[in-house]
Amino acid sequence: MGFNGIEGAINVPGQIPWEIVVIYFIVAIFLAFYLGKRTGGLKAFTTVDLVYIGIGGAFSVVWEFYVGGFIGRFLPSTAFISVGFWGRLIIVFIIAALVRKVGAGMLTLFVYNLLGDLFHYGFGGEPMYFIYETLTYGLFVDLMIAATGGHIFGIGKELRNGGGGGRTAVKGATLLAVAQGALLGFSWAIPDPIFYSAFFSPFLYGSYVNWAHVLFNLGAFIPGDVVMGIIGGLLAIRVVRAVGQ
Repeated sequence: MGFNGIEGAINVPGQIPWEIVVIYFIVAIFLAFYLGKRTGGLKAFTTVDLVYIGIGGAFSVVWEFYVGGFIGRFLPSTAFISVGFWGRLIIVFIIAALVRKVGAGMLTLFVYNLLGDLFHYGFGGEPMYFIYETLTYGLFVDLMIAATGGHIFGIGKELRNGGGGGRTAVKGATLLAVAQGALLGFSWAIPDPIFYSAFFSPFLYGSYVNWAHVLFNLGAFIPGDVVMGIIGGLLAIRVVRAVGQ
């Protein structure tokens, strides 16, 4: 017996125990909001913030399913290359840099998933995909916002010492963008093979987990996602400076 296409399987071979997944979600959400409150990264959204989030979620759908899908036709079919996903990664990083408040990542991925269901997937399996997208990809971004006190990718750091944004400070902020972008890119390589393939997919469809496939995909995703994370961080600080935020 299932609900909305959800089998609800929790004991299939190789599946990550549901208790571990639930504990992760609880602890990660608590950390994001606790750290955000302590560091100043937890603030109310403005209307402009919500506009950015809506645009980012919508553009992510357009890129991943249409632009990226079209470009992908001309590239080799391999787990090492994912133009659509990489575009979404960069877009979300830019939106996070523009908003810089805890919740920006999760809300952007919520909008992305909602529009993806409306125009591409349909709503079968929901609300599990909302949980998956927002509490993995989106929450990883919000944890970085919380940990940096809203100065994700070093944005705002160059204005702290002397207020003039000297070369040394700007260079330091750029290095932060590279480091944080690489770390976030690495984290974005984890959800699909680990959270989805090893938990959500068997939970939804009752399929067994092939850990050789999981580990191969994890290793295949990491290099490209790390590189795109760095590019996303650098592009994010460029966009923020261009719009004067």
